[in-house]
Amino acid sequence: MDLSTLTNTPGARKSRKRVGRGMGSGMGKTSTRGHKGQGARKGHKQKLGFEGGQMPLMRRLPKRGFKNPNRIPFYGVNVGCLDQFENGSIVDIDVLLAAGFGYRAAKCAGIKILGDGELTKKLTVKASAFSAAAKAKIEAAGGTCEQI
Repeated sequence: MDLSTLTNTPGARKSRKRVGRGMGSGMGKTSTRGHKGQGARKGHKQKLGFEGGQMPLMRRLPKRGFKNPNRIPFYGVNVGCLDQFENGSIVDIDVLLAAGFGYRAAKCAGIKILGDGELTKKLTVKASAFSAAAKAKIEAAGGTCEQI
């Protein structure tokens, strides 16, 4: 293969529509705007989702449920993931980020330790929140939980 032999696939590059360039262009006179009416006027822009006066789709669809605007999002890390750290070590947010956990935690309010998995090592875990199951598993292994 050579750079001089590269070509675009047919239809991949399409030239833009040049309106108002005379009657021979096929897009002269009204410049594809039709005759009169709202869309034919200069400066006319429709709002996003406007459907010509018909009830817009977003208003026709039923709304269900409730989105709490004051929700505090946490990034969840399971107890089973903490088993990779050395016995007796202190595991905080910085250590978890360095280990590759909580790489999306920047968008969240903090890290919450969840109860899935088994923990066999004695750890001091410092996090924003703990589930009841996670707290029980960490303390059963001889570790401690510190809420930041």
